[in-house]
Amino acid sequence: MENWSKFYIDGKWVQPASQNTSDLIDPATEKVYATVAMGNEEDIDRAVKAARQAFMTYSKTTVDERIQLLKKIHAAFVKREAAISATVTQEVGMPIAVSSGFLLDWCKLHTLETIEILRKYAFAEKLGTTTLYKEPIGVVGMITPWNFPIGQIFTKILPALATGCTMVLKPSQLTPLDGIIAAEILDEAGVPPGVFNLVNGDGRVVGEAISQHPDIDMVSFTGSTRAGIQIAKSAADTIKRVVNELGGKSANILLEDADFETAVENAVGNCFFLNGQACDAGTRLLVPRNRLEEATKIAARVANAYVSGAPSDPQTTLGPVMNATQFKSVQNYIQSGIDQGAKLAAGGVGRPEGIHAGYFVKPTIFSDVKSDMKIYREEIFGPVLTISAYQDLEDAARMANDTVYGLAAHITGKDMDKVRQLSRELRAGSVFVNSPDLDPKAPFGGYRQSGNGRECGEHGFTEFLEIKAVVGHG
Repeated sequence: MENWSKFYIDGKWVQPASQNTSDLIDPATEKVYATVAMGNEEDIDRAVKAARQAFMTYSKTTVDERIQLLKKIHAAFVKREAAISATVTQEVGMPIAVSSGFLLDWCKLHTLETIEILRKYAFAEKLGTTTLYKEPIGVVGMITPWNFPIGQIFTKILPALATGCTMVLKPSQLTPLDGIIAAEILDEAGVPPGVFNLVNGDGRVVGEAISQHPDIDMVSFTGSTRAGIQIAKSAADTIKRVVNELGGKSANILLEDADFETAVENAVGNCFFLNGQACDAGTRLLVPRNRLEEATKIAARVANAYVSGAPSDPQTTLGPVMNATQFKSVQNYIQSGIDQGAKLAAGGVGRPEGIHAGYFVKPTIFSDVKSDMKIYREEIFGPVLTISAYQDLEDAARMANDTVYGLAAHITGKDMDKVRQLSRELRAGSVFVNSPDLDPKAPFGGYRQSGNGRECGEHGFTEFLEIKAVVGHG
């Protein structure tokens, strides 16, 4: 991939303004596998100028023109599937079964859904004597995370392209290669010069430049709550729109009538998905008090059956966490759970048996976890599931809502009246009932410190649009 040392600006691969570079570390081997260019404020300014110029014409394209462009993007994506899955597996340690399955399906489903929404979307509507026009907001700065890299890139660029916006993307400095592939896909599809621009770099320099730039109209960020707060502060002086999709500490509630064998297995799988690094994972399993021991035994058995190993091996079901910093953080959380008296049912500190390199964490289950423990309250971002007992559904709702976050919640049960009632009590942006299949129509985003705004589906369009009221239009 010859573009590691270049950025994609104004429809061309160009040399960066500085000579700064960053090594990429394979999380499964701890070895350097690539070196990429790092941008600065000058690179962002050049990209923003290109996006601002392109907005003058792209914002005036027709719906049909944008539909045809999205179709070409879909076709170009399908041609690159093998390269995408292999790249993401190396970058983030995602098991190849996930990167060649769910990840690719996510991107394709959301592309096709975006096309369908665009066909029907009302960019103008009457309201009394007023006509409301929904117009593209302008130049969008996009900052994406490392845990679900190209998936999050597509989540942002698709509605931006559909609504007529132009953009500057900064992917995570830890996973920039799939961002480069995304740029190559858009270039092959014929996205006009300047509509999409890619600058690699870190949050301190490039992310800050995006947040502060006066000609960027909106920042769409996915990542940690800490970083989201800083982006909102940096963007405040220019009064730009900021859409933050941040962290979570989601509850997974099993009702008394749930099939516990299946429900607990699904709960462990949900927590360990993406090697335990999914922001909406149900990391706090809440079960009826009289089922606590049963749930713990099932969870431990399921966790112990996970296979840690090379992410490129189809037999691997749990890869490494992202880097040394993340590994140390997760180890500290596991030790804190032990120190604070939680019952360790599976896993623990250190690497899995037989693994001597890479940032692999033992698949870990804690039971009888109390609400004042760190592992209950803080986002661990690793394959660590806590199990706690509730007295009744009112207690379950109280426990689920006892968090500063509000990204997601999960419920499993057969009595749908109780499930629906409970779902309405939960303060979370998404409530997943009985382990549902992916629905690309569902909006995604959180309450409280899990962020603001929504991504995906029709609601994801609205974040990229401004409302103009023409009063007396007739």
